[in-house]
Amino acid sequence: MTTFADLGIDQDIVDAIAAKGIIDAFPIQEQTIPLGLPGQDIIGQAKTGTGKTFGFGVPVVQRLGKDPEHGVKALIVVPTRELAVQVYEDIDLLTSNRSTSVVAIYGGKAYEGQIDQLKAGAQIVVGTPGRLIDLAGQRLLDLSNATEVVLDEADKMLDLGFLADIEKIFQKVPAVRHTQLFSATMPGPIVALARRFMSNPIHIRANDPDEGLTQANIKHLVYRAHSLDKDEVIARILQAEGRGKTVIFTRTKRAAQRLVDELGDRGFNVGGVHGDMGQEQRERSMAAFKAGKRDVLVATDVAARGIDVDDVTHVINHTIPDEDKTYLHRAGRTGRAGKTGIAVTFVDWEDLHKWALINRALEFGQPEPVETYSSSPHLFEDLNIPAGTKGRLTTAPKTQSVKMQRAPRPERAADAAAEQGSGDGTTRRRRRRRGGSGDKVGSTFTEGTTANESASSDAAPTVERDAEGAGTHDGKGGEHHDGKSAPQRRRRRRRSGGAAPAGA
Repeated sequence: MTTFADLGIDQDIVDAIAAKGIIDAFPIQEQTIPLGLPGQDIIGQAKTGTGKTFGFGVPVVQRLGKDPEHGVKALIVVPTRELAVQVYEDIDLLTSNRSTSVVAIYGGKAYEGQIDQLKAGAQIVVGTPGRLIDLAGQRLLDLSNATEVVLDEADKMLDLGFLADIEKIFQKVPAVRHTQLFSATMPGPIVALARRFMSNPIHIRANDPDEGLTQANIKHLVYRAHSLDKDEVIARILQAEGRGKTVIFTRTKRAAQRLVDELGDRGFNVGGVHGDMGQEQRERSMAAFKAGKRDVLVATDVAARGIDVDDVTHVINHTIPDEDKTYLHRAGRTGRAGKTGIAVTFVDWEDLHKWALINRALEFGQPEPVETYSSSPHLFEDLNIPAGTKGRLTTAPKTQSVKMQRAPRPERAADAAAEQGSGDGTTRRRRRRRGGSGDKVGSTFTEGTTANESASSDAAPTVERDAEGAGTHDGKGGEHHDGKSAPQRRRRRRRSGGAAPAGA
């Protein structure tokens, strides 16, 4: 293995990386760093999770020098907020033994703190296109001296429609500059972008040691599951032996939040990252996941590129992605840094055609996903789930409280029945008189039942009404719930019902 010290990197940067236990360089780093240090334009292509950030970050930091002048000298453009935070943390690590200052510029955060850091003379800016153009348009961000420019995850820029913004940014940086472009895939528009804004770039593709890394290090399991059973299946997977941190991907923000609530109710320590959450909430949730305070993270695809956690053991696709590239980026959250991982994908019946395309593109050799339910034996075998595992860690307390409230009701019903069966017969005579008047208000007679037919069964409806708590009196005063006293209400009923029957 080639170490960072063997690549001609300054010792202070080597020490900063070694402090985090990183000694050996990954293939993409080994190939790009020696070319980037002297200023060669580079197109770096490698699968996600293989260390591209250090591949472009080390040359940027070293080329600025140990004590650069104040002002923006390097610009690193990323597609998402989460990725901006992750890249910022890596670059900040590389500069920990230098006076170089790094600032993250992205939306969802207050302008003031970012502007203050720029005014303080930050030399390296990591940002998303929208906020960068916004601050540059207000003349709060000066890119005229940014001689180091990096586009990270360029294919995601294309997917999110940022190419027009990238062109605007390139118009604000010097014409003579050192440019690096890194991406997991290289579609045609990205290649055209590179030809337009880069000077004789060298295309480096770390495919020999890296090709097949996903196949070798990640176990792919594809199940055809019913949507109503997915939550139960996921809950059982989360109890598999050896499971570490787990990322679950959903297609929509609403589905992500629903799953967070559902798994939390089942007793799992879960957090979420999606577009309906505020930026502070997203950062707190991501920080808790990285720190191990939460071991399950539910996310949408927008956040996928920023989840850079080495010890993710499982990735679960709650809904199948629309294309093979998205699948690779999702699955790439596990099996990082050479570790092993498991990627589980659920395919709904109506999404089988999507899986057929992904299967063909990635050559999985699994054209028909296995029909799977939460009780399927192969699910337990494939994922090493202990036998008898159920999908809930805690019992909801509301079930017990309902039972406690309903327990005394049969006693009250029995008392009511006993009272109805007593010899005075007061209640029975009163109800017979009201029934005979033709006014059914307050009557216990059912439709199509005569007074004679119901006389023998007066106790039954009374018991049922008492048992259900359907009475109008609260038992604590002389008034009914409608604010009228009991005598007034009875008189109103008699008036509305017409004349009382003879002998009443």
